[in-house]
Amino acid sequence: QVQLVESGGGLVQPGGSLRLSCAASGRTFSGFAMGWFRQAPGREREFVAVISGSGSTAYYANSVKGRFTISRDNAKNTGYLQMTSLRREDTAVYYCAAPPTMLTIPRRAVDFYSWGQGTQVTVSS
Repeated sequence: QVQLVESGGGLVQPGGSLRLSCAASGRTFSGFAMGWFRQAPGREREFVAVISGSGSTAYYANSVKGRFTISRDNAKNTGYLQMTSLRREDTAVYYCAAPPTMLTIPRRAVDFYSWGQGTQVTVSS
């Protein structure tokens, strides 16, 4: 199992930007997809974005498409989520996650095995 640690969360004004990082260790990083999920108080954990092990393929939730960009640097064993044009409804704890098998690019939380501790993103004026 891979260990994941998120960082980069904080308080930002509406329309602002943040970049989240996900540092991985414990297994080969490349070959395994990496996903981002978020959970707001009283809400279910929801899919945000996922990227393939090579970085060549990415999928986004409709709510963030065009505003968020997922990327990864396999040489640094780190994934990223660049968030722009942030809205109040983006406020949530953001988690990075990895599936248990190589080559797949899942988009359901149940199909991810390793999870980070989460980082808080608050969008408020």
